[in-house]
Amino acid sequence: MFNKLKQFKELRSQAKTLQNALKEETVSVENSGVKITMDGNQEITAVDVSPSLLSPEKKQDLERAIKVASTSAIEKTKRIMAKKMQTMGGFDQFGLGNKQ
Repeated sequence: MFNKLKQFKELRSQAKTLQNALKEETVSVENSGVKITMDGNQEITAVDVSPSLLSPEKKQDLERAIKVASTSAIEKTKRIMAKKMQTMGGFDQFGLGNKQ
């Protein structure tokens, strides 16, 4: 019982360490004049829109480009997270490693 509790505490500590490490990762993705930058915790830290997309008749193009860029950035951070989890030994024993 105490061994499992100790393992759980270690896992929690590793998860916190992972979260802090991911905060330091930065991913930038550009699509059709929209650049999204986010950290490894999937928080968008910057959005840059090309001036050519700012006219009213380009509204749908802008919305679509933001969606595609955001989705791409999130997918990249998921891959980074999966790689970092694989390097942490404690996750595999709980079935949390190697999942993508």
